[in-house]
Amino acid sequence: MTFEVTILGSSSASPTYQRHPSAQIVNISERFFLIDCGEGTQIQMERYKIKYHRINRIFISHLHGDHFFGLMGLLSTMHLQGRTKELHLYSPKELKEIIDIQLLYSQTKLRYEIIYHNLNADKSEVIFEDEQLTVETIILNHRIPCTGFVFREKRKPRKLIKEQITKYEIPVSAFTSLKMGNDYTHESGNVYKNDVLTEPSKSARSYAYCSDTAYNESMFPQLKDVDLLYHESTFLHDMLDRANETFHTTAKQAGITAKKTKVKRLLIGHFSARYKELDSLLNEAKTEFPNTDLALEGVKFIIE
Repeated sequence: MTFEVTILGSSSASPTYQRHPSAQIVNISERFFLIDCGEGTQIQMERYKIKYHRINRIFISHLHGDHFFGLMGLLSTMHLQGRTKELHLYSPKELKEIIDIQLLYSQTKLRYEIIYHNLNADKSEVIFEDEQLTVETIILNHRIPCTGFVFREKRKPRKLIKEQITKYEIPVSAFTSLKMGNDYTHESGNVYKNDVLTEPSKSARSYAYCSDTAYNESMFPQLKDVDLLYHESTFLHDMLDRANETFHTTAKQAGITAKKTKVKRLLIGHFSARYKELDSLLNEAKTEFPNTDLALEGVKFIIE
């Protein structure tokens, strides 16, 4: 099943000629989730051939403009293209007021319903769940209320070993129980151990998105062992004082976070416009966590 992240934007507050503000698409089993929606996001979606109508859930981390100034344009385009399906928007509660006032003064009534899900920036919560997936918030440490997001696949059922099922003549009626990890007891009283009849499925995968935050060890338990961590890296460590002042993180601190939480892979982004080239940020993060990549626009990161 597909689990991949496409970077649409990775600049910080000011866009540059080469980089757009924050936006990412997460594709899980051909369901598309948009995380943050900085200025120009819909242009980037066009560039990378991501269809608007496939987006049914949008997650906005906080209300600094580089994370949501592209949203109103995207909502308008969806309206103009005839969307009628409801859209779920997970965000700080004040975003509804911002959207409503723009719709009011443009005299626009959307053809589709926006269902708002207000985020609690004081307590981590599961904000979406279905049969395959959960999404939970991460409480970040920024100047205004801000949350990250963890996308986790649910644990998959165990896989039946066909040869063993045939050998021991296990009935179909027992398959569901076996997949849940239970042993099988025959009417004769013989017990067949689960690990003889089944094998583990592929491990559930996970992706964590940490947008704007100061270095923040309180979130480490949620990040532990995730497959892919995106962490902001606005500055090099020689600007630590500036990072602390603005509640941002250095590339070195992002690497330390990845190392301490034992994630499998780190993506760094939210780069300050002062950095024309990004190798210095990448190299600094790699001093702490070698398996680090830059969140470059248009690059698709696949979680195996």
